[in-house]
Amino acid sequence: MAANLLTREERDAMLPGLTGWTMVEGRDAIHKSYVFADFVAAFGWMAKVAIVAEKHDHHPEWFNVYKTVEVTLSTHDAGGLTKLDVTLAQEMDRLASG
Repeated sequence: MAANLLTREERDAMLPGLTGWTMVEGRDAIHKSYVFADFVAAFGWMAKVAIVAEKHDHHPEWFNVYKTVEVTLSTHDAGGLTKLDVTLAQEMDRLASG
């Protein structure tokens, strides 16, 4: 069963609660940069996120250089933002702060 795109009301309610996440210009997607203490911390966080992403069968677009991880979230099957993206963004933030 495919995820449904966020309605305008859902966007208005959910997206402001995502600290540091911004809309991607020209795409129905959100983006955030995470900066960690070093490469090991960044890679360790990515490993934790990978387990969560696999559990939800929802995988991020990400790019890592040294201690920085650039993340873009969008549900490709739905053609844009869904609750899956919001949930994964919240989990990423939780894991980054812990």
